[in-house]
Amino acid sequence: MNNKAQKTVLVGMSGGVDSTMTALLLLKQGYEVIGATMKIWDGRFEIKDQHKSGCYGPDEEKDTEAAQKFAKKLGIKHIVVDLKKEYSQNVLDNYIATYLEGKTPNPCVRCNQKIKFGLLLEKARLSGLDFDYFATGHYAKVSYDKNKKRYLLKKAADKTKDQSYFLYRLSQSQLSELIFPLGSFTKESIKQLAKDSGFSELAQKEESQDFFECKSNSLFFRDKKVTSGNIVDKNGKVLGTHQGITNFTIGQRKGIKISSSQGPLYVAKINAAKNEVVVGPKEDLFKTALKVKDLNWISVEKLEKPLAASAKTRLHQEEIVCTVSPAENETALVKFDKPVFSPTPGQSIVFYSRNTVIGGGVIAEII
Repeated sequence: MNNKAQKTVLVGMSGGVDSTMTALLLLKQGYEVIGATMKIWDGRFEIKDQHKSGCYGPDEEKDTEAAQKFAKKLGIKHIVVDLKKEYSQNVLDNYIATYLEGKTPNPCVRCNQKIKFGLLLEKARLSGLDFDYFATGHYAKVSYDKNKKRYLLKKAADKTKDQSYFLYRLSQSQLSELIFPLGSFTKESIKQLAKDSGFSELAQKEESQDFFECKSNSLFFRDKKVTSGNIVDKNGKVLGTHQGITNFTIGQRKGIKISSSQGPLYVAKINAAKNEVVVGPKEDLFKTALKVKDLNWISVEKLEKPLAASAKTRLHQEEIVCTVSPAENETALVKFDKPVFSPTPGQSIVFYSRNTVIGGGVIAEII
């Protein structure tokens, strides 16, 4: 008998093609599979159903029903885990606080670390479920390096869909029980698998690409003290006004509404203390060094000396060669070999060695 038949995998199911095919692939490999869907929508904010795909919003009920439907079709048990309170405290509150500081958060990174790969498993086990592994439909890979005695996070085979950037905060403990069945597949092959397996409707289903199901994040700040202020150039000259720093992020061009003889203006800096948005021409946004905090290392235990790597400061940004050096108070100094466009405080920077994630952290300061 295949010894995998004695192993049970809990699969995070969203009702989409990736998570459903993850469950199917694991069944084909001989695992016992249980589906689990998170309940995070709490109605805290007045998000109306605008038929916009997103993780947080009123469409959650439809997604849960879809997950239950496909779990039944696969012949597996399915549970719903209530994480509304935990999500609100760990993800939403952090999202709001970070924007009010004039920074731009990565809610998906925080959700993965704290909720999806953390409290979901914890609550599932507290409910009495017994399982050996946890799996999701993320496009990434996990392996174990016997020499380093560490679990490694690696890029997916489909580089256009690779999601390792969003997973860099996972711990060795979390990685040790993870399976990413889609890591060796392309997105198109997974859609084809769905068609061939009687799940054609999933192959055409719109993917969830955003954090929330609304067009603007302004509703998250309606009960906060968000006030109008000045838009200035790098010398402090007032060029116009804004209706709140939470409407802006570094690198943004849309919404500034100021003409300039220099050409298009971009948000170059957000000064929360002065309630100012600093703008400038595109060339002002290319930077060569930054400081990183809240570091998490995966392929190494600790950064003890300068390390050559490549790095991303955004999911779809090209990797830039850099040197990462340890700095004071458990931070790191990053120097790029060539200028990077609009690295943004609050966002994540992830370090790679070819296809392996070395680790990453949160951008604290642009130098």
